[in-house]
Amino acid sequence: MNNYIVATIHPWNIAEFKQYSQALTGNWHLVTNKDDLTFEYVKNINPEYIFFPHWSWLVPAAIFQNYCCVCFHMTDVPFGRGGSPLQNLLVRGIKKTKVSALQMTEQLDAGPVYLKHPMNLTGSAEDIFKNLAKITSSLIIEICDKTPEPLPQSGEVVHFSRRTPQQSEIPENLSTEQLYDFIRMLDAPSYPKAFIEKKGQRLEFSNAKLKNNQLSATVNFTNLALT
Repeated sequence: MNNYIVATIHPWNIAEFKQYSQALTGNWHLVTNKDDLTFEYVKNINPEYIFFPHWSWLVPAAIFQNYCCVCFHMTDVPFGRGGSPLQNLLVRGIKKTKVSALQMTEQLDAGPVYLKHPMNLTGSAEDIFKNLAKITSSLIIEICDKTPEPLPQSGEVVHFSRRTPQQSEIPENLSTEQLYDFIRMLDAPSYPKAFIEKKGQRLEFSNAKLKNNQLSATVNFTNLALT
């Protein structure tokens, strides 16, 4: 019976793991702490695949050089290699993408592709990540079932840069739709909320809604002088 490892941290990915790990054959192991993912741990399990849905840390080279590691990226690679894919897509006005299941290599998001699946970027960042978890789980199931051969990426390479918390400050002169996208693309746990900061006061925005070109949102006010 084959062994598998899934390394992930977000609750929606963990919830998906609990479903497909029971539905599929094999021995499934979950890693939620980067310090637990050591070469010794992996060697002891000797997995057929190691899957990395929404994993935020670099994987030791000894692991991906000796085991079949599959990562998932929210762009139609080679377009959009790099960090903060959701935010980089939405600030460009892109509302549809593909989830790419890639073989992990030393070069970030550059490995050959096992499968791709279309995805709509609707709702808050949290909504999108929950949908991504479901799509990722379906890709994991298909890879385990069909064991596809990964194919090299083709097309023009476009790199994304990882965004910083300072880039969550809302730019001036955005259209209503652009402002809506900017707020929602950061609206997920652990992400820095879209904000405006002036004269020691900070306004953070979440729960954005857009209807008939009218935007509403929840606003959290902080007096920075008191923090």
